[in-house]
Amino acid sequence: MSVAGTAGSGPLTGVRVVELAGIGPGPFAAMLLADLGADVVRVDRPGGAGLAVNPEYDVTNRNKRSVIVDLKAADGPSRVLDLAARADILVEGYRPGVAERLGIGPETCHARNPRLVYGRMTGWGQEGPLARRAGHDIAYLAPTGILGLIGSPQEPPPVPANLLGDYAGGSLYLVVGVLSALHHARATGTGQVVDAAIVDGAAHLATMIHGMLAAGGWQDRRGANLLDGGCPYYGTYETADGRYMAVGALEPQFYEEFLGLLGLPEHSGARKDIARWNDLREAVTARFRTRTRDEWTAVFEGSDACVAPVLSLREAPHHPHLAARGTFTDHGGITQPAPAPRFSVTPTSIHSGPAQPGADTADVARDWDVPRLLRDGG
Repeated sequence: MSVAGTAGSGPLTGVRVVELAGIGPGPFAAMLLADLGADVVRVDRPGGAGLAVNPEYDVTNRNKRSVIVDLKAADGPSRVLDLAARADILVEGYRPGVAERLGIGPETCHARNPRLVYGRMTGWGQEGPLARRAGHDIAYLAPTGILGLIGSPQEPPPVPANLLGDYAGGSLYLVVGVLSALHHARATGTGQVVDAAIVDGAAHLATMIHGMLAAGGWQDRRGANLLDGGCPYYGTYETADGRYMAVGALEPQFYEEFLGLLGLPEHSGARKDIARWNDLREAVTARFRTRTRDEWTAVFEGSDACVAPVLSLREAPHHPHLAARGTFTDHGGITQPAPAPRFSVTPTSIHSGPAQPGADTADVARDWDVPRLLRDGG
């Protein structure tokens, strides 16, 4: 394989991944595999995908390479099958049945490569009454109970960007699934299909809470529990400058340190006395409004009170701890999160910026030995 195909590092170096271009959780999952060192080839469609940002800024396509294939052309599916024949993992995010109609479904791919792990990323899953329905993150979260357990009971449930559904319940479960199936394929020689549904993953995220609900330790309503804003020492508070501090002083020793630094030691006995929680919340709210966010940050600096400033996206890279760890990095003029997690023996890196549609056709055709990618310009 050429240098272009091995420029990265990480524990997945040598693993080949085909990503059929889409939006949302599929590209993010493929980015994570690429960050971990896999050689990810994104199969872009002519004209690009809908809702995508300018390709130059789409950092979910970093560390990947791109080819353009028109799957509706006569030889389009065969080009993808040539790639699948040489891949370890394939990731697609079409509605159920679409890949099969295009001639690149699991059965066809496995006929060419029995060891292939075929990862399917959808919101509703491959089967069930809603499987063929359209949807987006928020609509997948709603029926799982996840959306309904966050936010103030006096207001509609908030919109958690697309992090809980697309990426947490979707991308991360797809990655766990395809890597588990890859382990099985390398041990047995047999590939399989991984059905990663956002509704399944999002529901799974709440496993602990379902246990607490069954035990009577969680009320099935918002803002009434230890971790959902119902507890006055686990939540967010506005400061004098209209910004916010986050408080998570759950354990007794952290709670005492929190009250001491906040200047409210007289509320020590309110920790387990729910009848006093409203008074505690009012006192904490009033106290935080007496100073700015940065002033309170200085007060709690170096303590175990479990209090932190709520930063914006642009502020976050400058937080002293995140800066010291290199949690964010600059690549190609774009500030972005660095690859995670970290490895002691096989470190990861950002070795290339967002893949530009079709820019790597010649390299991939050579590295993967798929000459048909070059026909008619690829």
